[in-house]
Amino acid sequence: MSLTVSNIRLPFDVPEQEALAEARRLTGLTSDEVQAAVCRVSIDARRGRISRVYSVRLDAPFDEKAFAEHLQMPFVRYKPDEKPAVPRGEKRLPHRPVVVGLGPAGLFAAYTLAKYGYAPIVFERGGDLDARDRAVEAFWGGGALDPDCNIQFGEGGAGAYSDGKLTTRIGDPLCDTVLETLAAHGAPADIVKKAKPHVGTDILKNVVREMRRDIVKNGGEVHFGTALTGLSVQDGALCAVRTADGETACERAVVAIGHSARDTFAALHQNGVYFEPKAFSVGVRIEHLQSELDRALYGKYAGHPLLPPAEYNLSRREGGRACYSFCMCPGGVVVAAQSEENTVVTNGMSYHARDGKNANAALAVSVDPTDFDDGTPFGGVALQRRIERAAYAQTGSYRAPCQRVGDFLAGKPSRRAGAVQPSYPIGVAYGEAAASLPAFAQDMLRDSLPYFGRRIRGFDAPDALLTGPETRTSSPVRMTRGDDLFGLGCAGLIPCGEGAGYAGGIMSAAVDGIKAAHRIMEEYAPVLE
Repeated sequence: MSLTVSNIRLPFDVPEQEALAEARRLTGLTSDEVQAAVCRVSIDARRGRISRVYSVRLDAPFDEKAFAEHLQMPFVRYKPDEKPAVPRGEKRLPHRPVVVGLGPAGLFAAYTLAKYGYAPIVFERGGDLDARDRAVEAFWGGGALDPDCNIQFGEGGAGAYSDGKLTTRIGDPLCDTVLETLAAHGAPADIVKKAKPHVGTDILKNVVREMRRDIVKNGGEVHFGTALTGLSVQDGALCAVRTADGETACERAVVAIGHSARDTFAALHQNGVYFEPKAFSVGVRIEHLQSELDRALYGKYAGHPLLPPAEYNLSRREGGRACYSFCMCPGGVVVAAQSEENTVVTNGMSYHARDGKNANAALAVSVDPTDFDDGTPFGGVALQRRIERAAYAQTGSYRAPCQRVGDFLAGKPSRRAGAVQPSYPIGVAYGEAAASLPAFAQDMLRDSLPYFGRRIRGFDAPDALLTGPETRTSSPVRMTRGDDLFGLGCAGLIPCGEGAGYAGGIMSAAVDGIKAAHRIMEEYAPVLE
C-alpha cells in the first residue's frame, strides 16, 4: 500500500530526484522513514513548453489512507496494492489444456498456465522467431510469400514485428503483471514506470523467446507449424482440437489465433462457434521525416539528447465516422504485412532505439458493420480482401501504392517521392495510395489531413508520403462469448485476444490471455504438483 503524488510537472531536463523532492515537499513527508520512487513519467510538449510529468509513490510507516484523506489534495491519493489473486480450482482436468496461437494473448495464457503447473499444449501455425525472420527477410527480398509464416503468423504474433508499444486504456491491475513479466524476460526495466512504454521489435523478439523457453521448462509443449483445422464437439462441449497432425483430446482450449487467421475463422464457424461482425478501420500509412516532426512538436529543443523521438496521437470525428492515427512508430519503417498471396498489406515497425530517418503511423478510417453487411459474420473479412487484392492489382506485384500528400489532396497521382523517401521494404509503385479503399474512406482521409495539419505543423506537408493499404488494424469479427469467457456454441472453448475481438494491442491482448488462463485455473487444479 502507498500514496501516489501525481501531476508533478517539471522541466524535462532536470534530474529525476527533483520529482521525489517535490513529492515530499507537497505532502510534508520529508522523513527518511518515507520511501519515495517514481512510478510513472511522461513527456508533455503541449502549450509551447516541454515538461516531464511524474507520479511518485511514497511508502510511509503509518496509516496512509487516513493521511491522504486528511490532506484532501486531489493529486495525492491512497493506492492499495492490487495484486490479483491467483485462482486455484480443485477438480481434476482429464486432459491438459490447449492454447492455439502464440501471439501476445496466447503467449501470456500459455505462460500463466505453465507457471502454475497446468502444462499447456500450444499449437502455432507459424514458425519460431528464427524461422519467421528467415521467411520475412526472404519475402522482403523479393522471394515468395509463406502464407503460414510471415509478419502475421508465428511466434510472438503480429506484435513481434511492430513498435512493441505497451500502452492501453483498459486500466486493469493485470497490466502491471504483464509489464513485470516482460521486464523479467529481458525488456527494459523502465517500461514499468513510463506512461508510454515501448520495447521495439529487436528486443521484443528475444523477450518472446525467453517466455516460450519458460513455458517449456515448466512442463508445457510448443508445436510450431501446426494450424488449428477444426474441433471435435460432443453434446455442445469441446472434447478435442484438430490439426494436420490429428486430434488432441482436451476439455479446455484457449483460442488466440490473431486477427488475420481467416481460414481458421471459417473452420471454427463450421464447427458451430458463434461469430458476429464488428467495427474495424482501414486506411494508409503516412510517413514524415522524424527530424521535421521533432521540430514541429519540440520547437527549439528538437534533437535534445534528453528528449525521445516525437510521437503523436490524432483523431477527428465527422458525420458519425472517425479518422485517427494508429500504431505510430517514431523512427520506424513501413513494413509488408501480407498473409495471403497476391495481396498488399502495410503495417508499421520500429526498433528500440527508434533512430530511423522517418516516422510513420496508420491513418485509419472507421468501418461499421453496416458498411459491409453481406448476410454473414464475415463481410468485414471480404472487404479487407477486396482492398488488399485491389492494391495488388493496382501495382501488379507486392509493391505498395504510394503517393505524396500534396498530390493526394489535389486528386492527382504521384510520379515520384519528394523529401520523404518510402521505407516499405519491397518497393513502391507511385500513383494513388488510397485508390483501393472505399470512397468514404478516401473522402475522410482527404478531409482530415488539413485538420491534422492545423494540429501539428507540417503534418499535411506536400512531401509527406502515403503508402497503402492498411487493413489489419483490428479483427473484423468477434467470437461471441459469455461473461465467463467461454465461447457460445462450444462449451470449453475460450476465445481470446485480438482475433477473437476482445483486445486492441499487445497489452490488452496479454491481459485477456492471462484472464483466459485464470478461467481454467479457477475451475481446475494444476496438472503438475
